Amino acid sequence: MNTGRLAGPTPPTPPTPSYRWVVLGIATFTQATSCFFVQGIGALSLVFRHTLGLSTVQLGLLLSASQLVPLIGLFIAGELLDRYGERWVVGAGGYVVSAGLGLGCLASGYPTLLIALLIVGAGYSTAQPGGSKSVAGWFSPAQRGLAMGIRQAGLPLGGALAAAVLPALAQDLGWRAAFAVGGLVAFVGASVFTGLYRQPPDAAASPPSHPQAGESRPGPISAITDRLRSLREPAMIRLLISGTCLVSVHSGITLLAVLYLHTKSAVGAGSAALTLVGIQAAGGLGRITLAAWSDHHPSGRYRTVTASMVAVAVGMAVLMTPAGRTPWIAITDFLWLGFFGIGWYGPWVAHLTESAPPGRTGFTLGSVMAVNQIAVIIAPPALGLLSDLSHSFTPAWGTLSGMTALALAITARHRPSRPGSATGAGRHHRRSAARLHPQRSRTW
Repeated sequence: MNTGRLAGPTPPTPPTPSYRWVVLGIATFTQATSCFFVQGIGALSLVFRHTLGLSTVQLGLLLSASQLVPLIGLFIAGELLDRYGERWVVGAGGYVVSAGLGLGCLASGYPTLLIALLIVGAGYSTAQPGGSKSVAGWFSPAQRGLAMGIRQAGLPLGGALAAAVLPALAQDLGWRAAFAVGGLVAFVGASVFTGLYRQPPDAAASPPSHPQAGESRPGPISAITDRLRSLREPAMIRLLISGTCLVSVHSGITLLAVLYLHTKSAVGAGSAALTLVGIQAAGGLGRITLAAWSDHHPSGRYRTVTASMVAVAVGMAVLMTPAGRTPWIAITDFLWLGFFGIGWYGPWVAHLTESAPPGRTGFTLGSVMAVNQIAVIIAPPALGLLSDLSHSFTPAWGTLSGMTALALAITARHRPSRPGSATGAGRHHRRSAARLHPQRSRTW
């Protein structure tokens, strides 16, 4: 029957809860494409050394250059994510990464390469907190560890692909071709995320609020002070200390593994680069496995991070012994270090998102990751300098092993009581959510 009304345009269909798997897939893909070239710099170390005559310190500075701007950019990215959501912030960052690598193709020498990688770092600032926030919003606590681990596996898996592709490409077509391919990969990842990502249904129903006219708002200094105050909580202190230690380990493995295997264990250049592929793949497997284990471990997610630090200390100790120079022992040990020294990040970032104050997930992710950036920036050139001055890798491995032992001792003193743990709070939240929203708990 005609009611006399004109049919208006059909509103877009909101995404269903099952769309979370699409979000997880594109977030993982975008993470891999954004970090593809940055994580592949270590695999290009021999190429840069032979073609540009770079020292180990200069190689470390290349890696640090791509991580310098995120020291501030992560704070900004976290605030933008809380205000405007993930879609355009992460997408824009990917396009900036692509532009920076495009500039690297035109670099006339080492200083221009550093500038290009500074631009890459500016865009890369959005990938880590943006991808983590997008996954955290779509998955319930019961599945968040596994989902976060899969998404975080994008970084080492992207590094593994880069280690497999970039050295051969640079050998055949020159290092500029490696920059060009890295830029193209980042462009594709940004386009996929911008085109396919959608907010979770709850967030779409209640978009971020903005102050209305006449509404009082805190001053910028007061707002920043209030937000940074949460970083003094015991859970945040543990996350900051353990994260700073373990990102240094990750940087050391990425920078020095190929050089160590080639010069100390007499492994061929091709086999050493292939081992880095295995290290990154082991790291991706570790991020998924350790994060999934943290979903069910009765002592919470941070116990998994602690176990990873113990495993890292053991692996570093092996490299400082004569047995660590035996090729098969060295390769096996680096795979062990890849699994734990890179895999720790999955449960760590899941614990971080669950420890964030309500409505401040983006800022908390950005600020804690920004503190980690200090270690990411300092560790590569510092470890490279230790190796150059001593003509040995033992001081670098000893420094990383000592840092890990110190972090274990300090974080043990900041262990929260069981009722206040993030895991306990997450379980209470799940039980409450199940009572209030039984249908959602069955669907999600």
